[in-house]
Amino acid sequence: MAHRIYTTSFASVYPLYVAKAERKGRTKEEVDTIIKWLTGYDEVGLDRQLKDEVDFETFFAAAPRMNEDRALIKGVVCGVRVENVEERLMREIRYLDKLVDELAKGKAMEKILRGGNA
Repeated sequence: MAHRIYTTSFASVYPLYVAKAERKGRTKEEVDTIIKWLTGYDEVGLDRQLKDEVDFETFFAAAPRMNEDRALIKGVVCGVRVENVEERLMREIRYLDKLVDELAKGKAMEKILRGGNA
């Protein structure tokens, strides 16, 4: 059985990512930069996914270009070591969770983006 998060609307979780970052003095723009870096969406594409309220499975399946450097994302989020997550979709979701976590913890954007550009 597929995990419930797969069929959850990305648009319903996105405000939680933004709120988590803003509580720690970071911005919505920084969250968007992280999402765009990870997925290859541009501003219009990201806005369209949010407006259409696609689920996580569709959000990642439709991503224009998943960043190859995402494999450099290591560590624990929600008690799970992201690099050890076997299922591809869950690993992509955990990568995003980890990046937002790092942002909220005050990590420099260059380090969050693994030295790459948005």
